[in-house]
Amino acid sequence: MQYKILIVEDETILREIVKDYLLNEGYKVVEAIDGEQAIESFQNYAFHLIILDIMLPKVDGWTVCRRIRKVSNVPIIMLTARIDEDDTLLGFELGADDYVAKPYSPPILLARVKRLLESRYRLNEGSIDTLTKNGISVDFSSRLVKVEGVNVNLTHTEFEILTYLMQNQGIVITREQLLYKVWGHDYFGDDRTINTHIRNLRAKLGTKSKLISTIIRTGYKFEESL
Repeated sequence: MQYKILIVEDETILREIVKDYLLNEGYKVVEAIDGEQAIESFQNYAFHLIILDIMLPKVDGWTVCRRIRKVSNVPIIMLTARIDEDDTLLGFELGADDYVAKPYSPPILLARVKRLLESRYRLNEGSIDTLTKNGISVDFSSRLVKVEGVNVNLTHTEFEILTYLMQNQGIVITREQLLYKVWGHDYFGDDRTINTHIRNLRAKLGTKSKLISTIIRTGYKFEESL
């Protein structure tokens, strides 16, 4: 499979550098220099991943992310020159899967891209195709999640957290384990990052939200029953 990636970055030099790294890895690349172009490109093409700057002309990255998340769970990596924790949390609340602060190393960004693509689209050879527990069913091949038979649209990160907890039902999973499992060893996040994704996930699970219980000062557990 040849992955198609949308780069949304108004700084020409940065955009060209990232594009060159992606092209060298065999990815297809589409560029957008502002938020309006990003939305137009998203509407016209099917992307496997989006690299999205926050500070954009015309329409900012927050708005672009919000618009995309209304209709798609495509993996999104947000870029920003601002390192405020509240900005990072806002990105995650809007559905971003990863967050990279400027200035960044292009090889590190490329590693994040590869990790998201591999975990999002890899074939689950030799593993189970479906998982059903307490009214929540997961189809790994299509990444479709249903709650009591009703489809639930999860982001890439929410899907990874839910399935990891379900696969370890009854076992307490620490926040550090979740950070490593979902974002990898090179990610420097904190408890607030995990808490935000868990909150969003619970909201989408509706009546099944209580299956994910909080273990104070430790982490989370997928309960064996409500």
